[in-house]
Amino acid sequence: TSAYSSPAKSLGDPGITPLSPSHIVKDSDADDAVEQLFLVVVAIDFGTTSSGYAYSFTKEPECIHVMRRWEGGDPGVSNQKTPTTILLTPERKFHSFGYAARDFYHDLDPTESKHWLYFEKFKMKLHTTGNLTMETELTAANGKKVKALEIFAYALQFFKEQALKELSDQGGSDFENTEVRWVITVPAIWKQPAKQFMRQAAYKAGMASPENPEQLIIALEPEAASIYCRKLRLHQMIDLSSRAPVNGYSPSDTIGTGFTQAKEHVRRNRQSRTFMVENVIGEIWSELEEGDRYIVVDSGGGTVDMTVHQIRLPEGHLKELYKATGGPYGSLGVDYEFEKLLCKIFGEDFIEQFKIKRPAAWVDLMIAFESRKRAAAPDRTNPLNITLPFSFIDYYKKFRGHSVEHALRKSNVDFVKWSSQGMLRMSPDAMNALFKPTIDQIVQHLSDVFDKPEVTNVKFLFLVGGFAESPLLQQAVQSAFGSRCRVIIPQDVGLTILKGAVLFGLDPAVIKVRRSPLTYGVGVLNRFVEGKHPPEKLLIKDGTRWCTDVFDKFISADQSVALGETVTRSYTPAKPSQLVIVINIYSSEQDNVGFITEAGVKKCGTLRLDLTGTDASVPNRREIKTLMQFGDTEIKAMAIDVATSKSVKVGIDFLNY
Repeated sequence: TSAYSSPAKSLGDPGITPLSPSHIVKDSDADDAVEQLFLVVVAIDFGTTSSGYAYSFTKEPECIHVMRRWEGGDPGVSNQKTPTTILLTPERKFHSFGYAARDFYHDLDPTESKHWLYFEKFKMKLHTTGNLTMETELTAANGKKVKALEIFAYALQFFKEQALKELSDQGGSDFENTEVRWVITVPAIWKQPAKQFMRQAAYKAGMASPENPEQLIIALEPEAASIYCRKLRLHQMIDLSSRAPVNGYSPSDTIGTGFTQAKEHVRRNRQSRTFMVENVIGEIWSELEEGDRYIVVDSGGGTVDMTVHQIRLPEGHLKELYKATGGPYGSLGVDYEFEKLLCKIFGEDFIEQFKIKRPAAWVDLMIAFESRKRAAAPDRTNPLNITLPFSFIDYYKKFRGHSVEHALRKSNVDFVKWSSQGMLRMSPDAMNALFKPTIDQIVQHLSDVFDKPEVTNVKFLFLVGGFAESPLLQQAVQSAFGSRCRVIIPQDVGLTILKGAVLFGLDPAVIKVRRSPLTYGVGVLNRFVEGKHPPEKLLIKDGTRWCTDVFDKFISADQSVALGETVTRSYTPAKPSQLVIVINIYSSEQDNVGFITEAGVKKCGTLRLDLTGTDASVPNRREIKTLMQFGDTEIKAMAIDVATSKSVKVGIDFLNY
């Protein structure tokens, strides 16, 4: 390093410098892998609160089968999906998932249960962890920690085994994993590390492998919903804005009742769990013309995701117009408000203790709340009763020395009373107040999106996801935006994403243009220009003055990227004799990045091209072509030495840097 007589401490990026002119090649059919033939597509909707899978045989793509019904289930909660809960034995081995996990954990003696590891609603951790890595941990109900990757892999492995078992039972012979294409859905607003984390967990669960990544597609939830909504016929949805009778019900029936009737009507036809998807574009789409825009609002348990799509005819391909936005405004927010209400009545100290000392009873209480939460509606007049578990009443008396009834009388929470049957009695206003903060955030966020210039003239708003079943949310969205566009809800709204994900797996090319969520580039050296480059970036190498740490941009955040589009740049080693060429790839959420040292710039990949032992008679300026292929939720990069055709490939990696 004594040769560096310069102030700049290069980040150790061995020098490459752009070959001018730098050019972009749109190369859409580059290296199209031979499409593998899978017999079946299985999609897994791994939700914050509940999960499920659905599948379709590639020979009959118009039939989508939703997983068989599960044992267990809750009153007042439709049972097509199972709760996202998982139980490990005290030795940290997988024990059970879903209702089975919850019920087993619940039946354990408290002395025993504190050794078992129970996890629920753990998916949000991937959204809220800023620096997610393979080592990130989750905390079980008893306070013990386990690596998140293991929990996610156990859950996916459980679904893999359930699905393969169901397929084998149906076909009468063993179904091999190699015959399945898997699709896992994730929120569109998740950052890249979380999307990659899901893929790693799936590899660990044995669904696919780094050698065979095509077997697994990571699909974005609102995109999956969008694909399904395109297929809807009018009888399969509820148009909140229509003044005409919907599904034969007159609009004087409130939204809420119309909804239950519509559901009943579906349930009667649902002895089979198979949905027919007509191979046509649904009627609603026949009203859409080239260039029309619509918003998909996917509101689930943990997050709310919004995507704006535009139709491209003739095939009705989708183009993403505005990058996915949203936030943690899922229905969990309502649970959190309920917990705050309990703290207000019974004291935060008691609730904290109760959760630790009686974790199973706490789970019970939240289940009781869940079914009442689903009964909330804008026009409800009669109170909602929530059963308090006996151990809550008992433990409270031990803890405080007076009764739960006394606490309620003493607290100044007007809308919550004690009923003689041993229940919390909540007025509808009290229940609606629990929804308000979350719904307000969703409406506010939607208004912000509607104000964006890219989002003018939206024709439809599709409200999907489990939280979209809430009449309170439906009414809020309709009254806020009904004048701007038609608000439409698919009938079995909680399964929309699952079914769309299956369709996506059958034809992944249906989404043609996405917005890049990040800016990507590589670190290079440029010739140093006095007055233009900051003096602290000056690096003198063999008598040449270089500006170091320059970020050479491949694509900007929010730029449109066609599926499979390749961006190519050419570089040359700053030192002609250099034989090991290292190209570091960086990403940032900012559009304009000048240097890789700026705040928020993260390294997310390294291409190491070793040319030792290649023919020495190379031109004095070696050309190294660097390609980045965008499009899928995965991004691939490649470097090629033009003279010798030696090349190296890498997937962009957000977890290991």
